[in-house]
Amino acid sequence: MYEITVFFVIEIIGTVAFACSGAMVAIKKQLDLLGIIVLGVITAVGGGMIRDMLIGIEPPTLFVNPVYVLAAFCAVMVLFCIVKFRNMSMTALESVTYERVMNLLDAIGLGAFTVVGIDTAIAAGFGEYHFLMIFLGVITGVGGGILRDIMAGQTPAVLRKHIYGCASIAGAVCYTLLLNYIGADMAMIVSAVLVVVIRVLARHYKWNLPRAM
Repeated sequence: MYEITVFFVIEIIGTVAFACSGAMVAIKKQLDLLGIIVLGVITAVGGGMIRDMLIGIEPPTLFVNPVYVLAAFCAVMVLFCIVKFRNMSMTALESVTYERVMNLLDAIGLGAFTVVGIDTAIAAGFGEYHFLMIFLGVITGVGGGILRDIMAGQTPAVLRKHIYGCASIAGAVCYTLLLNYIGADMAMIVSAVLVVVIRVLARHYKWNLPRAM
């Protein structure tokens, strides 16, 4: 039996959001069911796996607590069935609505896993190392998406898309600053919401970092 805590709820929300994000990319790439499952699950748990390997958590949490892999798998299967039995066309997957849904799922997953990464770092005994906390929060947030995009054969969103990595950094810094003032649970919620808001606004107003050309 898993204890229902703010940390657990946020982690499950992030897992489901990122799993659906990965599955939607796989569906658009016309992968088969196994490919959709693999891409969905790796998007959901990949960032946490990278984080755990960096700070020496062995074996990584996804193998110790399979609830996250199961949650990702169930989310992917539900999405697969919806797309399959509603006979959605490629036109629908290239629409503005698809882009909005993808952006929202990415934003929710990014916000959730950014704060989860920091909380995990604190629990592992690294609470005094603020730079490490922020780094682990960001890598937890963007790691799954990077693996998803590489496996799907596209440039990772963190390197090109609407203040993606910067939103995670902002949330991580916010959590680190608020932690000693409003408590861990409230700091997690506020910081995760901040990431989501930045990502949604960035897409709406087309915010991007400057490019050389």
